[in-house]
Amino acid sequence: MSECQLDSANCRLRQQRLVRAMHRNRCDLVVVSRPEHVQWLTGVRPAWVFQAAAAISADGQVVLAAPNREPPFAVADHVVCFEAQSLATLRSDQAQRSLLALLQAIPASWPRRRLAAEFSCFPQHFASQLDAEWIDAEPDLLHLRRQKSPDELAMLRQAITATARMYERARGIIAPGILELEVFSQLQTVAVECFGEVPTATGNDYQCASPGGPPRAGHAAHAGELYILDLGPAYRGYFADNCRTIAVRGVTDEQYRAWQATLRVFELAERTVRPGVSARAVYFAAKEILEDASCGDFFHHLGHGVGLFPHEPPYLNPNWDDCFQEGDVFSVEPGLYSPSLKAGLRIEQNYLVTRNGIELLTPFSIDL
Repeated sequence: MSECQLDSANCRLRQQRLVRAMHRNRCDLVVVSRPEHVQWLTGVRPAWVFQAAAAISADGQVVLAAPNREPPFAVADHVVCFEAQSLATLRSDQAQRSLLALLQAIPASWPRRRLAAEFSCFPQHFASQLDAEWIDAEPDLLHLRRQKSPDELAMLRQAITATARMYERARGIIAPGILELEVFSQLQTVAVECFGEVPTATGNDYQCASPGGPPRAGHAAHAGELYILDLGPAYRGYFADNCRTIAVRGVTDEQYRAWQATLRVFELAERTVRPGVSARAVYFAAKEILEDASCGDFFHHLGHGVGLFPHEPPYLNPNWDDCFQEGDVFSVEPGLYSPSLKAGLRIEQNYLVTRNGIELLTPFSIDL
């Protein structure tokens, strides 16, 4: 697989989009420290044991606080480094050190009357150091992240390609007697080989005859069971999330009817989803299809956005009222579960919302 990464031009375009939102909010400065926001803004995502922080002014100037040393790639106008390790020992106060280094590096000439930060994680004692009005930056950041730039789509396609290869391996090895940990181990190997590096993540669900969960020691697959694999290999911070269900030697009539019901949900999504369409409405329409199948229960969301975090807006969930917008990458994951299905099935496709409809990003087999 060819290497790709975020590029400078698209990082600058993302910064400009955030600046326009800042002007609408009359905001002088935005401070971010969540890894996905730092990466979205500057292209920098340190290893998971390190932290970073960034700030952007209303005129588009970006300051980055990086752990230990200046990264080889950073779309920032000024980079300051802080000590994240002392004699190779990871410091537990990186969050404080990164923000302190960042705030000290922000030029005194930048206006600081109305500032924005991620209210879910920004420490109040840092906010109190600056005599300013603070607002929450996260609603705008989450909204802006929904419109995927070309470099982001390239990263997501890399991650999705890895899932396709992982499912090819799974279909070749799943048979009565195989251990869940053996399936897990082989699929991790495929992801590493596909990326040529350690994935950011590899997904959650590796249990047979179960709705989901991590692989269980000593648990083997048996003939007649359905094996739900919900794989989410992430390439340099960008997550895939698509599920397949593989029959362990043979498919019953009831399992086949449940599978056919999930196909009708994908037909619904591909027929109806457009920019402006209610995600909640699609959920309820899909729920009706699955309940009419009368061969299992549907008890979870229908899907969600995918990007720098496994679950992002739009949420296909009755607890939110999102509408699809152009540039969304999202999943549709209908499922039906019952003991008679051994213990159920779930299929998940990923889509990109275009101007006139949606594009399927996961065109590989969904057969049982």
